[in-house]
Amino acid sequence: MRPLIILHGSWHQPAHFDDVAERLRREGVEVIVPDIGARPVAESTRIVQEIVDQAAEPPVVLGHSYGGVIAGGLQGVSYLILLAAIVSEPGETAQYWIERVKEETGREPESLPLIFDDAGMTHLDRTAVREALYADCSDAVAERATALLRPEPVTIFDESPEGAAWKDTPNTYIICTEDRALAPEMVAHFAARCETRVTWRASHSPFLSRPVELTTLVRERL
Repeated sequence: MRPLIILHGSWHQPAHFDDVAERLRREGVEVIVPDIGARPVAESTRIVQEIVDQAAEPPVVLGHSYGGVIAGGLQGVSYLILLAAIVSEPGETAQYWIERVKEETGREPESLPLIFDDAGMTHLDRTAVREALYADCSDAVAERATALLRPEPVTIFDESPEGAAWKDTPNTYIICTEDRALAPEMVAHFAARCETRVTWRASHSPFLSRPVELTTLVRERL
């Protein structure tokens, strides 16, 4: 089986994917979950590209949420799994998508419960984050996931991918119908760009609420 690289989203970290990673490792899959938090897109992309280049064979990449931005800039990947992910072209920032949805719908898109500090960092409001990210998770899983959250620089809203690997790499997009982190209008654009689409009744975080289903889907694409 080909190796798997998992790219976590903003405010998250590799430990959020412990369950899925361990399930796959028990089946003999080489799983790498690099820490790409609180870095510029170019730096995160370079870190992951080095892992891709060192792999024994072209790996499969699973990008969740903002991890899809990093996945877009990679070369030499055999397959992309885009889980409730941002699928953008260079120049299409998070702010671009917010403005585009506003223009298309005439209203502000759903947004995450963010707190901005004086140091230029953003934090997820832990009192409101469960509904936004972990609504279908058990209490214990949601509490652990919330405790693992980290701040991100406000500059993430002005960053865009280094490339658009989804244009020439086989891929699957997983649509999560109960997602409260990404506006459905954004998800529709992202999914339409992809080769294959799968729809799950899940929150933004099925790696926590539906680890068996995610593990199965990943294994089928290795």
